[in-house]
Amino acid sequence: MTAEIRVLIADDQPLLRHSLAILVDGDPALTTVAQAATGTEAVRLARQFSPDVILMDLRMPGGDGIEATREITADPRLAASRVLVLSMYELDEYVYGALRAGASGFLLKDAHPGELLDAVRRTHAGESLFAPAILTRLVDHYVRRPAANPNPDLRILTDRETEVLLLIARGLSNQEIVAALAISIKTVKTHIGNLLAKLHARDRAQLVIAAYENGLVGPRHL
Repeated sequence: MTAEIRVLIADDQPLLRHSLAILVDGDPALTTVAQAATGTEAVRLARQFSPDVILMDLRMPGGDGIEATREITADPRLAASRVLVLSMYELDEYVYGALRAGASGFLLKDAHPGELLDAVRRTHAGESLFAPAILTRLVDHYVRRPAANPNPDLRILTDRETEVLLLIARGLSNQEIVAALAISIKTVKTHIGNLLAKLHARDRAQLVIAAYENGLVGPRHL
């Protein structure tokens, strides 16, 4: 049998934590290992339980979710843990701050329960996950910024790796990339592995940031 995906829930609202735990535990592939009410507690419990995925609220007392995400992703003992941000807000500073802190994805709290469970599984599998509204705002954020100098690292990418990077930045899953490029899932994973290594990225979310920061993604790509 496949091991359950172990989830830590961090939110300052008791009712929401309880509801999320019921939802997570109702999926046979997932299990809640701990709940945190503050950012500081989220960091402590992450170190204690080493969860696979952390559902992280951003606005919490006792250390906010962005700082907690930064501490968790910087801890080598938690290298296998992935942070999926859940927020009521889709403001640019929250999105960018969370991703810069090392979050693997950003989902709004009004998401359908099925979307949330799928997001947990995809995050655990190493895929970045962004709500469509979040992805649109993230692109707009970078379009409005002054043009940056091209990153020399991107020049070492092959044409196919650049294609895969663009599709990742558009929020496509591995299977959707397979369909878009008519290649095998094994080939997609190989390209993603090459991108992570060449761009020194921790995960797909950092690949998304690299694509935006270097001008590879804009409204014409959506």
